[in-house]
Order: sequence, then C-alpha cells, then structure tokens
Amino acid sequence: MKDIDETKQPLLEHLIELRRRLLWSLVTLVVFFFICFHFAENIFAVLVQPLLKAGQGRLIYTDVFEAFFVQVKVALFAAIMLSFPVLATQLWRFVAPGLYAKEKNAFLPFLLATPLFFAAGATFAYFVAMPWALHFLLGFQGNIGGVTQEALPGVGNYLTFVTRFLFGFGAAFLLPILLMILERAGLVTREQLVKSRRYAVVAAAAVSAVLTPPDAVSMLLLLVPLYGLYEFAILAIRITHWRAARKAARSDSIVSEAQTREGPEAPPGGGRVGGSGPI
Repeated sequence: MKDIDETKQPLLEHLIELRRRLLWSLVTLVVFFFICFHFAENIFAVLVQPLLKAGQGRLIYTDVFEAFFVQVKVALFAAIMLSFPVLATQLWRFVAPGLYAKEKNAFLPFLLATPLFFAAGATFAYFVAMPWALHFLLGFQGNIGGVTQEALPGVGNYLTFVTRFLFGFGAAFLLPILLMILERAGLVTREQLVKSRRYAVVAAAAVSAVLTPPDAVSMLLLLVPLYGLYEFAILAIRITHWRAARKAARSDSIVSEAQTREGPEAPPGGGRVGGSGPI
C-alpha cells in the first residue's frame, strides 16, 4: 500500500474538490439552522437556566426586533455546535489525501479529540463558570443611598454573555491539543514549554481578558483552568515521549534478540557447529 496518493491533480480539480466540501458544509449548516430555529425557544430556555438559578427570573427587550434576532442567533449558535462534526469531517477529507500515512496517524487523534475538549470547556462554563459569574454580577442589586438598584438584563445582552462564555471556554480547553500539535510538528519542545511557565500565566490572563466578559471573576474562572490545561499539555507530552521511548526500546530489544539468535555462533543456513557434513 502506498504511503501517499501519488496522483497529481491540477489546480482546477483541487478548487472543485474544495467547492464540493464547502457546499456540503454549508448545506449541513443551513439544515441544522432551520431545525434549531424551530426549537429556538427550547434551546434558549436551556441557556437561561444559569440566570434563573442565580435568582434572576426576568429578561427584557427594548428593541422591537430584538427578540426575533435573538432566536435567529440562538438557532445559528446551536447549528454551529451540532454541525461541527460534519464540518470537521469535510475538512479532514479535503486535507487527508495530501498527507502521508504517518502524518494521518499523528493528526487524526487530535481531530477526534477536538470536539470532546470543546464540549468539556462548554460544560465547565455552563455548570461552573456561568453560575459563579452571574451570582457575583447580580450581587450588586439592592438599596444604594436610598435608591434601588435592580438588574434588568436584556435578552440580546444575555445571549452575548452566554455565547462568549461557551465559545471562550470551549476554545480555551483546546489548548492542550494545540500545544501537542505544535510539539509534534517540531515548532516547540517540552523543555521550552517548561521554561515558559511564567509567560504562560501572562498569556492565559490576556486570553481570559479577551474571551470573557470584563469582570475579574470571569477572568479568574477561565485563567485558572487555562493554566491547568497548559500543565496538562506538558504532562501529556511527557507521557507521549515516555511511551514512544518504551516502544523504541522494545523494538531494539527484539532486534537484538534476533541478531543474537543468528550470531557468529550459529553458522549461516542453520548448519550444525562442528558437524561432519560434506564440504
């Protein structure tokens, strides 16, 4: 079996193949969008549960079209989530023919792990980070100098808050995969990652400031797991190297045993040592 497809395609055929993959992705996204738009209220009902558990049972909208556009955004948000496996598959089927078998074996596990890590980040945001952040942010309500301060979040603002949390934490949880790919490609080494821990803290703080709402609690809720994922990537790379070293040592041992059995004490062809056969 050939290691790579050696057939050469002209540029036009590559563009046709790319167009076909993009059309499949677009059709999938559109189909999921209309399905999710039908269930947009049910999906949004799930998204508002952290707000409800934080003690806020009211959302408002001041623009006539705001509620409708919120449903459109909810449907698009859910459609992207649900269609991601198909989009990733189409991307892989376009790129895979140009990769060697060794490269496919190296990158396919990372592609399969991407939705799992993204889902883990979104789950952490939904069940842990969002309730804590909402409880903190809604705690400023009350009587201030004789004036009642009350939170009346709008549906559009709350949807932006939710999507930033889910996408931000989901993307942040892909950090181990990104670092392992960079290490596998030879762009960074484990030693460099170990020596760059202080810079990783600064980078995690910057990423947290960009991906989360502008409050200290939200930033800390992303910064701590983000740096933990950085350490997890270093540990995963170390385990990968350890397993590769064990596999290489096992292969060398097998080769050495084979060479020992066929060494100088054993005549070529398996003849007997000191035999009296014909010359």
